[in-house]
Amino acid sequence: MARGTVRPAKDLCSDCGLCDSRWVAYVRQSCAFLHQDFEGMERRHHGRSRDLDQEHELYFGVQQRMLTARLKAPIQGAQWTGIVSHLGIKALKSGLVDAVLCVQQSPEDRFTPVPVLARTPEEVLAARVNKPTLSNNLSVLEQLPGSGIRRLLAIGVGCQIQALRAVQDTLPLEQLYVLGLPCVDNVSREGLQTFLNSASDSPETVVHYEFMQDFRIHFRHQDGREETVPFFGLDTPKLKDVFAPSCLSCFDYVNAGADLVVGYMGAEFGRQWLVVRNDRGADLLRLIEADLDIAPVTSRGDRRSAVQQGIDAYDKAVRLPMWLAELVGWVVQRIGPKGLEYGRFSIDSHFTRNALWLRRHHPGMLERHLPAFARRIVERYRLPST
Repeated sequence: MARGTVRPAKDLCSDCGLCDSRWVAYVRQSCAFLHQDFEGMERRHHGRSRDLDQEHELYFGVQQRMLTARLKAPIQGAQWTGIVSHLGIKALKSGLVDAVLCVQQSPEDRFTPVPVLARTPEEVLAARVNKPTLSNNLSVLEQLPGSGIRRLLAIGVGCQIQALRAVQDTLPLEQLYVLGLPCVDNVSREGLQTFLNSASDSPETVVHYEFMQDFRIHFRHQDGREETVPFFGLDTPKLKDVFAPSCLSCFDYVNAGADLVVGYMGAEFGRQWLVVRNDRGADLLRLIEADLDIAPVTSRGDRRSAVQQGIDAYDKAVRLPMWLAELVGWVVQRIGPKGLEYGRFSIDSHFTRNALWLRRHHPGMLERHLPAFARRIVERYRLPST
């Protein structure tokens, strides 16, 4: 199927790349927006499905181990300390894998993703820094036949990993390791520009950005300058519809199908959050554990009232004047949820928003598309009636 044609998932397509490969034949059974089977995926790849009565697993998925970390010797130019890049390089150097599926950037545009099958440490290093736009990672599966690649480390977000897991047994591989990134609210390249123009004082020089645990968006600029903007100061009326429909209908924030997850959502500010889901994930962590400053997860505060207030404010597209946004941000930084409680705050906020979006835009698919764990979480809150 040629790029740019209508996808089977239509407006909900996340452009994961499967339809740009010969594995398009499996799309109706593998696309995260046409067919979901979280329980089956977890049982097949982790040996069991998540325990919905255990709060950690209800929110964060199947796990053997959960921790926070940072790289003792940070990688220059990495978005955080470089744990993901370091792991990809170690996997290659150790001979654990022959290649790493990762995402570099276009020479013409720093935010245009270019998926690659990296075979050298230099190629992995060139993929450091997040590209917060829809990326057709799985299109490079087309390069596997005849490549000599038998052992692969795939790095990706939830919708990509769900599709990859569904076709895994048909790939010409002896071993597949999956390093998952938590993901929420991606945009098209055009949507990203709208966001940057609205939120940053110098959108043309932004190198990377992230919505962080201190309730501020952190922008890094080409000259090394860091700019921060409080969540509450965003132009919500202008940005409310900028996110991709696939992201507004996704409930796999924590990347349930990955062997190992590396992100920041469940960690205190300045650290990253790691979840080992199975033995392959433990093998991946073992490669780099000696290189990490490790600490246990923590959890402080109570998210629930903030989530409920946020549901109503977002739905009404409330925008605060910047002075008030700064004040609210200052207060929330000091008394708001931290660590795992911040992670639950973020999950609750996005799951309730997405359930409401589905109810309004695709009511016929809400019942089958809302997984059991998300339903339990959403039912804890009061959603607008219309």
